[in-house]
Amino acid sequence: MSLFNFLPQTLTSQAAAGAGGFDVMSLVTMGGMIVVLGLVFYFFLYRPQKKQEKEATQMRDSVEIGDVISTVGGIVGVVVRVKGDMLLIETGADRTRLQVQKWAIRNVEEKAHPAPEPEKSAKSGKLKFKK
Repeated sequence: MSLFNFLPQTLTSQAAAGAGGFDVMSLVTMGGMIVVLGLVFYFFLYRPQKKQEKEATQMRDSVEIGDVISTVGGIVGVVVRVKGDMLLIETGADRTRLQVQKWAIRNVEEKAHPAPEPEKSAKSGKLKFKK
């Protein structure tokens, strides 16, 4: 039985069971439950996935020369050149060079130039950066 056949039968059976008309409150309740279910799917499935995709894209776009990366294939290497969406990485003791695409980066193991850590001055309360 398809949904298109089920819905009219449900509405007509509710109309026949009611006192001369169908129950509007049950229709509103059913619509409200569908809206709540849609919100649950948005907040627990769609939104976290989009946030994770955004973070992965940001991580891949921030790769620089000298970063140690690992690929989805398990290859670990140092970035030698970045050109568009392609990377040239150097791996192993014999310095084998491989060309990979940015989408193949799983994570950045080690940044080449880590961001300086802020240090608060006791006197002025201003932030100072270590060099």
